[in-house]
Amino acid sequence: MRLRARVTPEMLFGQNRREMRNVFFRAWQRHCAQEPLEGAEKMLMAIALRHPEYHALLAAPEANSEREYFPELGETNPFLHMAMHMAIEEQLSIDRPPGIRERYAALCAQAGDDHAAQHRVMECLGEALWRAGRSGGEVDPAGYLECLAQRSGNSGTTG
Repeated sequence: MRLRARVTPEMLFGQNRREMRNVFFRAWQRHCAQEPLEGAEKMLMAIALRHPEYHALLAAPEANSEREYFPELGETNPFLHMAMHMAIEEQLSIDRPPGIRERYAALCAQAGDDHAAQHRVMECLGEALWRAGRSGGEVDPAGYLECLAQRSGNSGTTG
């Protein structure tokens, strides 16, 4: 099986970076105002609440909506980080690529914590996206799953 989408920034940020970031800011504002959350806002808030280091950033949209992050300087883009958590949650919910739930369960057992396991998945997802972007091709699900198997110490297993 191949994932058909070509890797583009729009996959994680939408057509407009500011609009996508505003989704995060609005969800945070609704959460803080104790307003009901809708749709993906619920998942987004569950992720944001597990990252207290992002709370001040989410509370200050005017200061952070256009902020740049530089990985080469050791900076993590919190919006990308939370979007990757959301992508992983979606993959797990539909078991796509097939076998990811099994690999994730092994990582959870090894890490003893589902959030730590998701960060291990994120490393593999980031690598898979980088490789696809670099080659101008598609994400290789087999390579992605193999990376997860290696992280859990089950390299070479099928799933």
